[in-house]
Amino acid sequence: MGDKPLGVKDYPLAETCPERVTGHRGKALDALTIEAVLSGELQMEDLRITAEALRRQAEISRDAGRAALGRNFERAAEMTRVPQAVVMEVYELLRPGRTPSKDALLQAGQGLREEYGAEALAALVEEAAEVYEKRGLFRTRY
Repeated sequence: MGDKPLGVKDYPLAETCPERVTGHRGKALDALTIEAVLSGELQMEDLRITAEALRRQAEISRDAGRAALGRNFERAAEMTRVPQAVVMEVYELLRPGRTPSKDALLQAGQGLREEYGAEALAALVEEAAEVYEKRGLFRTRY
């Protein structure tokens, strides 16, 4: 069952095929209980969403005709490999009026690609650099 393509009929995964949803340490959904928390069996890694779960959501989104949502899930899957501090740095750069130059965004995109293999995220940041330049959004406001 794990290899069959997913579609709208499989949404939500936690209800239709919970065996295909696991945490970073491989724990199944039914292992995420209050008892497991109280006994110390669970760690934060067990609760974080995985890249695989996000890619599966992207597959379902595309089947539902929601390609843009699917692309967002694909980028989110890449973000699971990027440290939170880096995500927040890039987020701050993407806020209009907060980034000093196009080069800052291009460097951020290059770092995402080279350090974390985050191709789709890098492409989004690089696209933002082009759009911000066209719209004059590199003025420092804050």
